[in-house]
Amino acid sequence: MRILALECSSVSASVAVCEDGKIIGSDFVRNGLTHSQTLMPMLERVVRDSGTDISSIDVFACTSGPGSFTGVRIGVAAVKGLADALAKPCFAVSSLEAAAFPYRDSGKTVCAVMDARCNQVYTASFYGSERLCEDEAILIPELKERLLRAKNGVILTGDGTQLVYNALKDEIAGLTASDENCRYADAKSVSIIAYERIMRGEPTVNSAELLPLYLRVPQAQRELNKKNNLKGDSNI
Repeated sequence: MRILALECSSVSASVAVCEDGKIIGSDFVRNGLTHSQTLMPMLERVVRDSGTDISSIDVFACTSGPGSFTGVRIGVAAVKGLADALAKPCFAVSSLEAAAFPYRDSGKTVCAVMDARCNQVYTASFYGSERLCEDEAILIPELKERLLRAKNGVILTGDGTQLVYNALKDEIAGLTASDENCRYADAKSVSIIAYERIMRGEPTVNSAELLPLYLRVPQAQRELNKKNNLKGDSNI
């Protein structure tokens, strides 16, 4: 089974192709939220350099969130377009699960965190291959209470690592920050997670069913809602 995966839910963007659970091509850049310019050229390069014909891809996978609203939309839209054009299935992976994946054999609780602004983080925790909670947006003090109950120490990963580590390092024993070069969700992890879960029998979806996961209303929508509420108030 060949899976092509995209990941651009944060400041990094990546593409990977795996065949039967082994990576045969990948690329990763961290140059800010310029995914609309970098993603498709990167995809074409990875497909070419791996000797893969795009029509031979069996499943298109991506992170569906949480994360940058714009980045998530770009990745989901790209996969939807490819899958629709080639009549292939899709598979969605949590960006938090992808960020935690490299540390699943660490023997520690792995807490993936992404900065959600306003003293909030998107977060999910894992122990080995076990998911300990669903993806959610919570305040950092709430996260502290959970991490105090974690077993065998905690590894923080994700783009919110430094934010949370600086806030909680003096309050949680055994709290460690992941390596800066290995704390972002990567398409390599996305492709392997997708492969493992599909092989366990989890269903794929068609392109119309692949949707972004938003744990909060996007800022643009919040501003629109605020404006509409103000208009409504003025008419009362």
